[in-house]
Amino acid sequence: MKPNTSLNGHRFILTSFLFIIFLCILASINQVRFDKILTLSRCTFSTSSVHLLSSSSEDIRVLIGILTLPDHYHKRHFLRLVYGTQSPIAGGWVDMKFVFCNLTKEDQKVLVALEIMRYDDIIILDCQENMNKGKTYTYFSSLPGILNDTSRLFPPYHYVMKADDDSYFRLQGLVDSLKPLPRNDLYYGYVIPCPSMDPFVHYMSGMGYLVSWDIVEWISVSDIPKKHMEGPEDRTFGDWIRDGHRAKNRYNAKWSMYNYPEPPTRCTHELWPNTIAVHLLKTQEKWITTLKYFNATQGLKPSKLYHIR
Repeated sequence: MKPNTSLNGHRFILTSFLFIIFLCILASINQVRFDKILTLSRCTFSTSSVHLLSSSSEDIRVLIGILTLPDHYHKRHFLRLVYGTQSPIAGGWVDMKFVFCNLTKEDQKVLVALEIMRYDDIIILDCQENMNKGKTYTYFSSLPGILNDTSRLFPPYHYVMKADDDSYFRLQGLVDSLKPLPRNDLYYGYVIPCPSMDPFVHYMSGMGYLVSWDIVEWISVSDIPKKHMEGPEDRTFGDWIRDGHRAKNRYNAKWSMYNYPEPPTRCTHELWPNTIAVHLLKTQEKWITTLKYFNATQGLKPSKLYHIR
């Protein structure tokens, strides 16, 4: 009986050992799956970026700063929906950030802090809130100091855009239009005056204009913009570019960028498929018309949980 008892004991030990190994393997697999779920959840719930399909050093990196006001909570939440549901971008990485000046109210300090904790898509500039007295300069000039130390990539973005919160950008179209363009000394947008197609005439419209990272760095160190901060911000920006002999590369995105069709002006255009941006969406009705035209909800999957026809 002793030999059998000894043999059974060895079998029990071996079985227990193999079972422990199996549990370790299973735990390791579950941990990997759990980590993957966490990663996916972070991507799903982070609306600060509309990321690319697959990361590559050749992909275009764009920062779009939407200049707005601290109290515009509903507008920010709406725009998070609008941009967060756009399809993943092929060949590009677009970060959407809301930009405003220092908080001045106690409720802002609580509510905006919660937004930052939840979405991480806000830049608060060290300035007093204004439209044409230096906010645009503070935005562009602050970025190198903010981003060069925190990004492992250089430049942290190939292009930086200033956009209005009543503009709707179709991000894939924006990235596709940038692919053939230079990544330095570039000034991109909708040229003013409206009838002109010459990108070297005057300046780009405030609906949304973009420059390459080298121009952002120039703005941060040059005395030209520093001494000329006040005035209509888009025209003033064009003055900086002209006086500093910058932007030998310019791109007029007209008529892929335009004002909403109603009321008709020389700057308006009918909605059409090749659109990059629509401006002056001042009412919810105009937003809804625009989003319906571009079938913004086409990614909605059928479900028994809702009935939307």
